[in-house]
Amino acid sequence: MVRIACIVNPAGRDGTVLKRWPKIAEQIKEEGLDCEIHWTERTGHASEIAFSLRDRDDLDLVVAVGGDGTMNEVGSGLRGSSMTLGIIPMGSGNDYARAHGIRNTQQAVSILKSGVDRRVGAMRIDGAPAPSLPHYPSPATTEWDGQADEDCMVRRWAFLESDGGTTSDVSRRKTLGQGKHIRGTMKYTYLGIKSIFGWKKQDGWLKVDDTEFGRTDMSGLFTTIMTQTFGGGYRIAPGMCVTQDSMSIILATGLSKSQMLRIMGPLKKGTHVGKWGITLNSGKRLELRNIDENNQPSNQPHDPPMWVQVDGEPCLMTPAIIQYVSDQLTVRGGQTIPNDSSE
Repeated sequence: MVRIACIVNPAGRDGTVLKRWPKIAEQIKEEGLDCEIHWTERTGHASEIAFSLRDRDDLDLVVAVGGDGTMNEVGSGLRGSSMTLGIIPMGSGNDYARAHGIRNTQQAVSILKSGVDRRVGAMRIDGAPAPSLPHYPSPATTEWDGQADEDCMVRRWAFLESDGGTTSDVSRRKTLGQGKHIRGTMKYTYLGIKSIFGWKKQDGWLKVDDTEFGRTDMSGLFTTIMTQTFGGGYRIAPGMCVTQDSMSIILATGLSKSQMLRIMGPLKKGTHVGKWGITLNSGKRLELRNIDENNQPSNQPHDPPMWVQVDGEPCLMTPAIIQYVSDQLTVRGGQTIPNDSSE
């Protein structure tokens, strides 16, 4: 019998996870899984629970039940251990689940018993902590995430994506509760339009791997991503596979508001690369800082803040350093996964 511990975020997808859980629990029972349940009570609680379960030899999987944010917290608590992460996707986006061949909740429960385990890397993000919001605390250093290399930063890990620019502003607006009555990808489209119209031009000091771009107009977005899609299906990194031993880096900088609006359709379809200088490349490291009057990098955060999100959570801001690290987590997924050339 497969023994699992489900970490359930009852507030996921605007509270609908709690309403849908009894049906999922019945499917788990019908599948013959031995299940214990842990309910999360606050931001960061799923990581605490996962960290307490990671070394238990009476469990086969620890399962994240919720959206990409819940998956991130559970994955962060398990990262670096031999414990396997299972996913029952019940959020607004569920992009990480799809990257592992998990398309719906019923299939997800079956995969917990008969899926394929894959070892994947993650992205380590050191960044300045974003100010707290109601019911959303400013991040602090944790035992499972580790200590950032610079005193002005805290460390978090991303398994799906990290980005800055208008897309991170979208996440900050979502956390504030804007558009909460809109479901699915339409929510991100609505918030994206609001973020674009409210965007104010900001320059930053940018470095990707060994290439120093220096002063860069950050109007648009940058994204580092481990999967093909984010935001509930936006095909930001066409061809990307979650088992690839690097991250994809998308740079869409120096865009006008008109271009930002017009790029939303191509982003959805994955046809944005090459438009207005937008690039997509594999890489290992991205660094973004504020820039002073002498065109030198500064550790002072941007004003207004330039948010940096971590798997959908806008918990950090510039300065920020994003680095790919291999061999971090085992995930149980479907028999096949998108863009896997070995299958």
